[in-house]
Amino acid sequence: MTAGTDYYELLGVSKNADSKQLKRAYRQLARKYHPDVNKEPGAEDKFKEISNAYEVLSDDQKKAIYDQYGEAGLKNGMGGGFGGAGMGDFTNPFDLFESFFGGSGGMGGMGGMGGMGGRSSAQARNRPTQGDDERFDLEIDFLEAVFACEKELDVMRLEECDTCSASGVKAGTRPSTCGTCGGQGQVIATVRTPLGNFQQVTTCQACGGTGQISTPCPKCGGDGRVRKSKRISLRVPAGVDSGSRLRVRSEGNAGRKGGPPGDLYVFIAVREDPDLKRFESINISSTVTIPYTKAILGTTVKVRTVDGTVDLKIPTGVQPGATLLMAKRGVPKLGNPNVRGDQYVKVKVTIPNKISNEEKALVEELDKNQK
Repeated sequence: MTAGTDYYELLGVSKNADSKQLKRAYRQLARKYHPDVNKEPGAEDKFKEISNAYEVLSDDQKKAIYDQYGEAGLKNGMGGGFGGAGMGDFTNPFDLFESFFGGSGGMGGMGGMGGMGGRSSAQARNRPTQGDDERFDLEIDFLEAVFACEKELDVMRLEECDTCSASGVKAGTRPSTCGTCGGQGQVIATVRTPLGNFQQVTTCQACGGTGQISTPCPKCGGDGRVRKSKRISLRVPAGVDSGSRLRVRSEGNAGRKGGPPGDLYVFIAVREDPDLKRFESINISSTVTIPYTKAILGTTVKVRTVDGTVDLKIPTGVQPGATLLMAKRGVPKLGNPNVRGDQYVKVKVTIPNKISNEEKALVEELDKNQK
């Protein structure tokens, strides 16, 4: 389904899990891997993956796309730019966590871990995040798919802005603490209700939740990344077919705030061949046509294969529609090119609509002998 992580396996739930089961799985795993509690290497990345998985599987629209197309479908938006805004945009994992457990005071419900809540929304928003994956559609010839090839790809992707060194801040300026939220990235408002006064924590609109006010870099608009084209050399392995996906690590969009880049996924489409047809992944079928006399007497014909033209012996008395096997003339197996499929050649026999008197006499004589 997808070249990426299995969201169901990540959360430890079945594909038929309901909302309660998803919430329970997320709560348990988010508590376990939250970076304020778990200091082991990779815990924070695990925490983010868990958050993304829950966000997708708890949303009916995103879940339907993921079930059919995998992660690539989400990031492509199924019609939008791959890796751009759309179905692939995930909520900040720390914001999602806070929505379950509350803000700085909400972590107390985790059983003796109330001190964890010191992480502010601003810290979460300013931390490095991994870049999105990118998609590239590549069309290749039939024989290139069979025997591998080298391709040069011109890929458009987000790269770190060299003007601001990926900070998003205009050169010569520095961010200042937001005066509205005091650098917390959140503001607390008191809401009066018939049941009393309640405090509501919301993202600071003045700084967008970052806790800082800065002059954006004019080149990247404050994003810290700019879209550029890069030429990438790709080796397409032998045995790929239409629908194959190749993953090129770290060649996707640059991450924000110095985060690691995403990956590039190359989707393969193979042009059809006029004579050779592929089936069962590694086998090839083709057709050869011979006159009825050759079918009776037997002959040798030239047959086109992926290796070039090869002589094929037609046995005496071959029947119309018979299939002859040419062993090891098929496609190398993807991932194990030493294993090759076979070529199956279907024999078509032509019978003339009209024959001369001499030919007719010969056939009649042959027909008498058959009796």
